Amino acid sequence: QVTLVESGGGLVQAGGSLSLSCAASGRTFSRFAMGWFRQAPENKREFVAAISSSGGNTRYADSVKGRFTISRNNGKNTVTLQMNSLNPKDTAVYYCNAVNSDYDPMFDWWGQGTQVTVSS
Repeated sequence: QVTLVESGGGLVQAGGSLSLSCAASGRTFSRFAMGWFRQAPENKREFVAAISSSGGNTRYADSVKGRFTISRNNGKNTVTLQMNSLNPKDTAVYYCNAVNSDYDPMFDWWGQGTQVTVSS
């Protein structure tokens, strides 16, 4: 079983930046496409970004396109989400997970997530 640990969240002013990291255990990490999701209070968890197993392809939700960048390091079993030009609508708990071809989460389990709060 792959375990996922997210980190890097915090409080930032609108227009600021944060870099989130997802550390995954397990030797099979490099086989999976990986994604970031987020959940704001009283909202459903939503897709943010995904990256293919090799790192050669990425996909973004329209709401973050041009502001967020996803990357991965298979040697270190990590996935990073660089978030720039943050706005209050980005406030949420951010999670990582493997993703299937429809960009839906693959694993039934989730890490603890990391809180991102953007003040206006």
